[in-house]
Amino acid sequence: MSSAIVFSVTDATRQQLWIDSTQQALIGRGLRNGSARRAVVELLGHQNCCLTAIEIYDHLRASGRPVGIASVYRILELLTSERFVSRIDVGAGVSRYEPVWARGDHHHHLVCDRCGKVEPFDDRRLELALNRVEANSGYTVAGHEVVLHGACASCS
Repeated sequence: MSSAIVFSVTDATRQQLWIDSTQQALIGRGLRNGSARRAVVELLGHQNCCLTAIEIYDHLRASGRPVGIASVYRILELLTSERFVSRIDVGAGVSRYEPVWARGDHHHHLVCDRCGKVEPFDDRRLELALNRVEANSGYTVAGHEVVLHGACASCS
């Protein structure tokens, strides 16, 4: 009889694994490991939900890491094209960015159309329903995002 060993990975460990593996993969592809890219990757890796490019820029500047806004946009484009980051379009021409986690771990988003607040949510039944759609459609789904719009509790 074999016994399975279950490892519990903390959020901090998972975040650091994403940061390290993303940086190593980009270096392995021959890309320069600049301080601006490291700063953006580290910031994104420690977030629990998506951020806009401006929010990333503001966080970095406030923490004393002088990164130009054009660099932030270039880095986000690179990370998105290399599939390390997912771009979520939340409406009104606003895009937000968050890490693509190993094993496909992800969440969805609630967006308040009045104040702009964005909150993550998980729903196992929704995931099962989306899996059924894939199975019944004949498509091989590479990924999905669900963004629900409305008014948050404060704005209702």
